[in-house]
Amino acid sequence: MPVTDEQVKEALKAVKYPGFSRDIVSFGLVKGIRIDGGAVSVQLALATNEPAIPRAIKADAESVLQNIAGIAVAKVLIDVHAPPVGAGAAGVGATRIEGIKHVIAVASGKGGVGKSTVAANLAVALERTEARVGLCDCDIHGPSIALMFGTRDRPTATDENKIIPIEQYNLKLMSMGFLLDDASPAILRGPMVTRYTQQFLRQVEWGELDYLVLDLPPGTGDIQLTIVQTVALAGAIIVTTPQEVALIDARKASTMFEKVNVPVLGLIENMSYFISPDSGKRYDIFGSGGGEREAKRLRVPLLGQVPLDIATRESGDRGMPITAEGGTSAVATEFLRIAKHLRRTLD
Repeated sequence: MPVTDEQVKEALKAVKYPGFSRDIVSFGLVKGIRIDGGAVSVQLALATNEPAIPRAIKADAESVLQNIAGIAVAKVLIDVHAPPVGAGAAGVGATRIEGIKHVIAVASGKGGVGKSTVAANLAVALERTEARVGLCDCDIHGPSIALMFGTRDRPTATDENKIIPIEQYNLKLMSMGFLLDDASPAILRGPMVTRYTQQFLRQVEWGELDYLVLDLPPGTGDIQLTIVQTVALAGAIIVTTPQEVALIDARKASTMFEKVNVPVLGLIENMSYFISPDSGKRYDIFGSGGGEREAKRLRVPLLGQVPLDIATRESGDRGMPITAEGGTSAVATEFLRIAKHLRRTLD
């Protein structure tokens, strides 16, 4: 029996994009298949600055094709071009979101390090520097931005069927938390999670923004891969706490962004220390110096050290990030300093 296009595509699903668990077919790299008797030619296209990536893909693809019965000659041609400025994953088609100058991903290797608190306060701090800012809660299964910003409003849609984001404290917000009741879980499989993520990024009427902050879920799963593959990121910020168990996972998150050519803008060490309100004594509850050592190891800046603070927890629970209160607390001051540094770096 002659070889078919479907056989070729099915075989190519065994070829993983370097650094990812996903294959080149699902990434959309296969642009054409030509079969002429026992000779098969496959055309791929990707954008990357890493010459080792197309070499690896070509070798793996030709190897799997030659194992198909009926193929005598397998040839893989790759059209390689440079990724867009600020683009993420080499080549898997990362593009800018219309109207947005800079997209910043806030990530962590593990949960429980206060990543959403950091994302919320960083977005507010950027707005306080007179920037136009949006915040997208990409943690579909565990959204928290609706609670942190104290609103249960439901998004509406434009005549063009684009979602109108919720506005609070001069920020534009989107979160699964605006679509669900408090007790309703988001019971979704991978493809639906990916679809919601894309809708939040591409089908929301963000308008003209200087910065869109993405609050990513912890880890290095489907949502992170979807975002770095499709959205041109200005860079990523890794949130960690000082202890080694958190730093190990921060390295993994940093390595993921490095593999897909997304610059890591720096580390933020959250819950860095605690100042007793009674005595003024400092306690390094989760250890000390971990963030600084890890930043040096990864050769990225340590953007800030945010203290563990009762007022920060209370403000988040009542729906107003502490930076939005306009006070001069140590936490608010630190976030404002980080925001000013990021503006200088990115602008």
